[in-house]
Amino acid sequence: MSIEIIPTGAPAGAEIRGVDLAQPLDDATFAAVENAYNAHGVIFFRDQNITPEQQVAFSRRFGEIEFNIFGERWSVPGAPEIVVVSNVTEDGRPIGIRRAGENWHSDMCYAPAPPRGTMLYALEIPDLHGLTVGDTEFASAAAAWDALPAPLRQRIDGRQAIFDFSSRKRAFPLTQAERDRYPPVRHPIVRTHAWTGRKCLYVMRDDCVGIEGVETEEAEALIAALADHIVKPAFIYRHQWQAGDLLMWDNCSVQHRAIQDYDMPLRRLMHRTTMGGAVPV
Repeated sequence: MSIEIIPTGAPAGAEIRGVDLAQPLDDATFAAVENAYNAHGVIFFRDQNITPEQQVAFSRRFGEIEFNIFGERWSVPGAPEIVVVSNVTEDGRPIGIRRAGENWHSDMCYAPAPPRGTMLYALEIPDLHGLTVGDTEFASAAAAWDALPAPLRQRIDGRQAIFDFSSRKRAFPLTQAERDRYPPVRHPIVRTHAWTGRKCLYVMRDDCVGIEGVETEEAEALIAALADHIVKPAFIYRHQWQAGDLLMWDNCSVQHRAIQDYDMPLRRLMHRTTMGGAVPV
């Protein structure tokens, strides 16, 4: 299989052409895809037509499936590995997570072993008079680290941030069982990418509630400053979705947010998998 890798020109992101994900990938093709994924942090394939089983099988090539807690509420029938992300309601009930990921974050950072990657397959994309809405932005946490002044790098490298699942504002209330499942955890503010060795900032305004060894007021100011730095326009790739896109991102080297510039009757429907959990270092 002959493939073409086309970088977006932003600090993150590349399109991969010449791959039909409905077919098994040979080892050489998969190696090229995985190398592009590690190098660019975000990769996407247009015009895909895959089943839930095919998405799960492709996800597993990047690591074991990480079952998202909200899959217990909203998953694809017969495919519990896939979480439905959608603003659609049927019979007065949401069919998926609504307003998912509208603030900057890295997926499941509150877990002891956050997933290596996340994959979204777009089935329905909102269209507003011929213009697509509901884009997703990705910020390169690796480029953000590279751009920090040396004194600040030295100040934060080696420090641990405290991540609290219950701290983030959501469009729906958490159950007590969901709160209890993820007690606060500690992860490095500066992560090292397991495949490339690049250092990446790993701090988010909504999920980080403190820094070990730093007084509360100082920690909050530092978290806010680093979070704002990561999402500067110079570090961002903005993806304009098309139906049939399969896009995946690396949860160490990029952060992301979904642009919520649409609502019903405009419909958005996506299938999400997360995979490859590992303890950050």
